[in-house]
Amino acid sequence: MTARPIAVVGASAAGLAAAEALRRFGWTGPLTLIGDEHHLPYDRPPLSKQLLHGTWEPERLLLRTAEQLDPLGLDLRLGTRATGLDATTRTLTLDESEQLTCAGVIIATGVTARALPGAEHLAGVHTLRTLDDALALRSRLTGTERRLVIVGNGVLGCEAAAVARELGHDVTLVGRDPVPMARALGAEVGTLLAEEHRAHGVRLVTADVDGFETGAASAGAEAAQVTALRLADGTRIPADTVLLAIGSEPAVQWLDDPALDTGDGLRCDEYCAAAPGIYAAGDVARWDHPVHGRPLRFEHRTNATEQGMAAARNLLAELAADAAGAEPSAPAADGAPAQQRRPFAPVPYFWSDQYDIKIQAYGLTADADRAETTVLDHGTRRTVTLYGRDGTATGVVATGLPPRQVRALRAVIATPLPWEEAHERVGAATATG
Repeated sequence: MTARPIAVVGASAAGLAAAEALRRFGWTGPLTLIGDEHHLPYDRPPLSKQLLHGTWEPERLLLRTAEQLDPLGLDLRLGTRATGLDATTRTLTLDESEQLTCAGVIIATGVTARALPGAEHLAGVHTLRTLDDALALRSRLTGTERRLVIVGNGVLGCEAAAVARELGHDVTLVGRDPVPMARALGAEVGTLLAEEHRAHGVRLVTADVDGFETGAASAGAEAAQVTALRLADGTRIPADTVLLAIGSEPAVQWLDDPALDTGDGLRCDEYCAAAPGIYAAGDVARWDHPVHGRPLRFEHRTNATEQGMAAARNLLAELAADAAGAEPSAPAADGAPAQQRRPFAPVPYFWSDQYDIKIQAYGLTADADRAETTVLDHGTRRTVTLYGRDGTATGVVATGLPPRQVRALRAVIATPLPWEEAHERVGAATATG
């Protein structure tokens, strides 16, 4: 009888980290890695920076080459969609018909880009989530100067705006918030970023979008060409290229088992388990963070790798305990230490590169009820911002700071501290250098 495989759904950074960790932690059985794209697992942050700029080619984004994957002994299913999961039997449906019954499943399907009504069949309208998306937009921005309008002034929109200006294009950045990245960083840091974008020639517009205007399709083309973006107040912004950077949706639509909670991602416990033998990692996972005491979901690259490894370790601990008839967090019956499930409690981290500014954030910055920014050098945009909620410091953001100071800031926020204590430690960490 053939052993049942462990399946990792999502050939992503989180999925690859999970697959490699499964082997490293001792899984010798069949291991299936499923990805709906035809590409080998690749890194996504460079899509809106180095790849879009043209300084990197697609091969440099690969997390592993085919030769580097060979030792894992994967049943690699690229260009294959998972279309269903029976959580009780751990049976996946692939491409609507194939059934794969598994010993365990790790879901790392990430997110999909949001679009606007009417955008689907217009030439010149792009999203930026996949390698193919990035290559299509790069081709559009190669050569002729374009009138690019970016809808969405979050991280992705801001990074793409910076790259497009460096390439010499006419750029307008449209967002609902009055300053860039306001929801993640707050008004003060957002204002500094607005100044930087304006200094580089980006026009910033605060508005809701009403729709698109189009011209006739070019000869031989099936889709009408976008000619302008129409705002809710009737304003028309001429454009031959539009990037929709309006956020994303967790890729959970295929999970139709009512035993699984798919509201804002796949709901998991503190061990990243959504159901017995079913785990999740990366952008798609919303899990109980044991330090912050509430369910969180992070669309950040570092979290993807760390959570992929954690999900793999905890799944194997559960399978070992099931085989031994023990609890997954209990020691072995003979008193010897056993691999145990561990709560996943990372210090959240993300970064963004825009022009010559590196933004680095630790902890939780969104939904803060208090934020205080110290401008260390306005000319070089060197700042540090402390964020808090209910009297506790929850996050910190640094722009333009040297690595030594950034590491010290991480230590401040690794364990939630009372606001005043954290404030003093941030001041000490940035007092010199």
